[in-house]
Amino acid sequence: MTHEQVTAAVKEHDVKFIRLWFTDILGQLKSFAITVEELDNALEEGMGFDGSSITGFNAIEESDMVAHPDTSTFQILPYRPREKAVARMICDVKNPDGTPYEGDPRYVMRRALDRADRMGFDHFYLGPEPEFFLFRGSDATEVLDEGGYFDLTTLDAASDLRREMVLALEQMGIRVEYSHHEVGPSQHEIDMRYDDGLAMSDNIMTYRTIVKEIAHRNGCYATFMPKPLMGENGSGMHVHQSLFRGKKNAFFDAKDEFFLSKDGKAFIAGQLKHAREISCVFAQWVNSYKRLVPGYEAPVYIAWSRRNRSALVRVPVYHPGKETATRAEFRSPDPACNPYLTFAVLLQAGLEGIENGYELAPPMEKNLYDLTPRERKKAGIDSLPETLAEAIQLGSESKLLKKTLGEHIHSRYVDIKRAEWDEFRLQVTPWELEKDLPIL
Repeated sequence: MTHEQVTAAVKEHDVKFIRLWFTDILGQLKSFAITVEELDNALEEGMGFDGSSITGFNAIEESDMVAHPDTSTFQILPYRPREKAVARMICDVKNPDGTPYEGDPRYVMRRALDRADRMGFDHFYLGPEPEFFLFRGSDATEVLDEGGYFDLTTLDAASDLRREMVLALEQMGIRVEYSHHEVGPSQHEIDMRYDDGLAMSDNIMTYRTIVKEIAHRNGCYATFMPKPLMGENGSGMHVHQSLFRGKKNAFFDAKDEFFLSKDGKAFIAGQLKHAREISCVFAQWVNSYKRLVPGYEAPVYIAWSRRNRSALVRVPVYHPGKETATRAEFRSPDPACNPYLTFAVLLQAGLEGIENGYELAPPMEKNLYDLTPRERKKAGIDSLPETLAEAIQLGSESKLLKKTLGEHIHSRYVDIKRAEWDEFRLQVTPWELEKDLPIL
């Protein structure tokens, strides 16, 4: 939408307030509202704000920031009143002199896409599959149902909630392909149709907000926490990816036994080679590593396959030999990550593979969980970090991660995550008290 189209839409829909959205470096949505009377000024010059209290942004002595609305993201919020309606636009954060702010996660994604463009790729298409749980409230994990994967019974108490969420997402311009009950009790999945890299990063932020708002309006709580229930599958976000040159899928080669081009193989090889050092971004919380353990469908072993879902990267074969369907599915991110940073590091890792001609090892079609440690070592299969501490140490030393995030975000991100780990390791947990207090 242009400036003029936004102004016309505001009048047509009786919009009174416009919420300006942006994210901090942890992927938490930030927002402030302006009235319609300030719209022209916001679109022309941006709106200033104090960035010193935003996680990972500048310190107080250099805290002036400017939020510049991206008119292409204008949407009416469907969960707000129709009269004197509320719209939103997602912003690029800039310095007062108009230059991009290096601490803006959206800028990190733009830089990654610029690199792909310079390498001849017009589109980085993404199709993520975020999962979430619905509980009675935010202070406990009381489930709404005991349903399982694809259940269509009265056990699936949230069918109407999913329906309402899908309708709200569509009103926000987000196309939905699937919605269903997931494996865990009260666990759900709504899959968005693929979109370009920046648009899909924005869509994830919108998706999480919509899901939480609809749940709250219906008296329950939606969480994207990776592993809220012990003994049950956690929530992941499989990410389907492809690179296109115009209308041609750069991953596809009809003559290859796997229907993968040289670029497609090198892209996957890049993600496998750098997976450990970027893990602290796609699995950024202490709780993420409670999910990334063998036995619960969350891939931890660094290999690729076609039909084997225990591998980190999968090349789906629903439509073998179909060019537009050829893609790489990276299976370990969780839905609580910062989507701008996660998609940027996945893209940059893949581009490293293409630029440097990484060779892709043969696919592993065995269930990797059934292999012994010795068998995995013999096959050259490494695993993802086991804790946030291990992940952040690898990330702190990663040249690729520093290049992707930039010095500003990289240093702040590492500091924040180390502080999170330090806080966690000082806790005395109920498990320790229950296990050790009676005998020690």
